[in-house]
Amino acid sequence: MTREPSATTTDATAEPVAIARPVVAFVCTHNACRSQMAQALAERMMPGEATFLSAGTDPASHVDAGALEELSRRGIPPEIIVTLRPKYLSELPTRVDWLVTMGCGVACPMLPCAHREDWGLKDPTGGPKEHYAACAEDILLRLVDLRVRMGIDKTGHVHKGDTDERD
Repeated sequence: MTREPSATTTDATAEPVAIARPVVAFVCTHNACRSQMAQALAERMMPGEATFLSAGTDPASHVDAGALEELSRRGIPPEIIVTLRPKYLSELPTRVDWLVTMGCGVACPMLPCAHREDWGLKDPTGGPKEHYAACAEDILLRLVDLRVRMGIDKTGHVHKGDTDERD
């Protein structure tokens, strides 16, 4: 399983122990709206708990302005927003732990992963602000569920035994 280490301690006197963080990839067709929002919102909700990435099967030239506006409205810092860019699937690691497609209506990418799911999100691109807000709310609800299923508590610790099923 592809994991990135993060340091933590088990008690006040223990040396930091490297704990593997799950790698989660959000994938969509253009990597310009839903997958970008999912990545940014996941990083905001679960900082350091997993490595969150996004990519597209046919990336756009830029991230959708409405998605960027919604992320800003939800408190994603401007210094993070300016770094967002559509990426190709080839920029993802060769294997991820969780592959989440956004409901693009295209053939799902074949990437090696421990878990694959499709969220079936409506694409708000080009719609009114309310559509972006609704999409972001849907993403946040799904992220809460994903966090539980990944076995990560609110402190960022992976529960022993919860990860064994994913290998």
